[in-house]
Amino acid sequence: MTAKRILVVDNEQYIQEVAKICLETVAGWEVLTAGSGKEGIIQAETHQPDAILLDVMMPDMDGIATFEKLQANPVTKQIPVILLTAKVQAADRRRYAQMGMKTAIAKPFNPLELAAQIAAALDWSWEKP
Repeated sequence: MTAKRILVVDNEQYIQEVAKICLETVAGWEVLTAGSGKEGIIQAETHQPDAILLDVMMPDMDGIATFEKLQANPVTKQIPVILLTAKVQAADRRRYAQMGMKTAIAKPFNPLELAAQIAAALDWSWEKP
């Protein structure tokens, strides 16, 4: 099985690094990072990741606006998006699901559980390498 490619879009460098290290180490996935919604859209178009982890609260273009642009683009429309957010109330989860997002993972997240959470949300069979 080929390794999954995940794009992490978050304006916080620390979150990018933690997610990258954990997903590469725990799951053996390839991880790309972007520091803004605009950069994330370019990365998604260029590299066609298997999934996108997207922060909600970012300057300039927030995660919701970024998601809408990804959905409007035929090249990136089919890529599943998982939100990384501090806002994970039941009402927020319903709204995200109605928009077409796979799930929302609460920040702060447990780095050692992140790969399993992503795999579960996307119905990927997954075993630690």
